[in-house]
Amino acid sequence: MPPSLLCVPRFGLCALMLVTGCASIGPKTIPRDRFDYSASISESWKRQTLLNIVKLRYLDPPIFVDVGQIVAGYSFETLLTGSTSFPETDSFGGRTVGAGASARYTDRPTITYTPMTGNKFVKGLMTPIPPDSIFFAIQSGWPADSVMYSGVASINGLKNQSATIAGVTPPDPGFLRAIQLLRSIQDSGAVSMRVRQDAQKQQSTMIALRSMDISEKTKAESRELRQLLKLDPDASEFRLVFGATATDNKEIAVLPRSLLHILSTMAVQVDVPPEDIAAGRTMAGLPPGPEGDAMRLTRIHCSQKLSPDAFVSVYYRNRWFWIDDRDLRAKRAFAFMMYMFTMADTGEKEPLPLITIPAQ
Repeated sequence: MPPSLLCVPRFGLCALMLVTGCASIGPKTIPRDRFDYSASISESWKRQTLLNIVKLRYLDPPIFVDVGQIVAGYSFETLLTGSTSFPETDSFGGRTVGAGASARYTDRPTITYTPMTGNKFVKGLMTPIPPDSIFFAIQSGWPADSVMYSGVASINGLKNQSATIAGVTPPDPGFLRAIQLLRSIQDSGAVSMRVRQDAQKQQSTMIALRSMDISEKTKAESRELRQLLKLDPDASEFRLVFGATATDNKEIAVLPRSLLHILSTMAVQVDVPPEDIAAGRTMAGLPPGPEGDAMRLTRIHCSQKLSPDAFVSVYYRNRWFWIDDRDLRAKRAFAFMMYMFTMADTGEKEPLPLITIPAQ
């Protein structure tokens, strides 16, 4: 057989090997897609949360949109053709051989979005977070002072800071001292919580302050905390209840904030141009100087140009709003804000649409 004819089967064999090697593209996309989509969803959720905080600074209602489904569809099509012709006589020229190949790759992801609206979601935003969820966060290792300062309006009558259009009311000194003591006792391991069930199968959450096998420093802090919260100095367990004040000296009454309350508190602390405050476009924020820094829960910067050290950023009203990646306190408060969404009951999600994926 002439060499020109041998190239046809050789070319077909090579093309077939190439197609066979690329036929199964699905498994190779799983590690890449899971990482890329997870990172994209996380980044978009951070930006959406920051945007809603900034919008509340300008009294703009917050809007949340959730990612419902992600269907990544790939297709890889190949086509191999070959032809040859032999003339009847040599006077019409030599033999001719033709071959061709084509391939088409398609990436067509389908992403659905679900607006988080409705009565249940709004109610979830405005309903205070359960007190046991607050203390379970402390029990799991979150700093007690940060959790209480972010998510609690008062504890046994001691009030945290409050923010309104008129300005910011500083927290009670006793509240700041109580959460500081609770953080120190938490670090010593002398505080814990458990769930007790009575004869009527009613569950109650108990906060235990251990008084045995602890250092003298921790004992002194525990006594001071009991005095501030007006607790029984001899009791080792206290009932955790929802409310502004306790009914007796064996209760720890906690009035948690709602998600909307936490968002609004953070919104007041967003840096804005002074001309926006002077023009009445937004409310006054924290007082300048050490007094305002002492009440600051987080710091969200504002600038015309985006900082290269931004942890998360959004563009709103022709300005960049961002959190510094080197500000651990602001990042921790922001992360806890996002964690609060998993604690709150924002209602059942709307049913997702049915997506039909073709088999061929």
